[in-house]
Amino acid sequence: MSDAAETLLSGAEYELLAGPGAGAYRLRCKPEQRVALLEGEDAARFRADLETVQQQFPGCTADQALAQLWDQGGYSWLAAEEEE
Repeated sequence: MSDAAETLLSGAEYELLAGPGAGAYRLRCKPEQRVALLEGEDAARFRADLETVQQQFPGCTADQALAQLWDQGGYSWLAAEEEE
């Protein structure tokens, strides 16, 4: 993902960035220093999953929504260690 990524959600433990056109996402777990790069079908599925979580839990924080997806949504399986 390019340096022109836009921060969509950010909390103390998680951060979600989107590339131009929202066709790619970068989901970071700050404490674990891991990142999942989501493109194509993975990005489309992630967007749908995020919308579902936000509809089911309208008052949730960025960390709560992204932790739900990271842990129970299985996106942690797509993550790799962050490059310094």
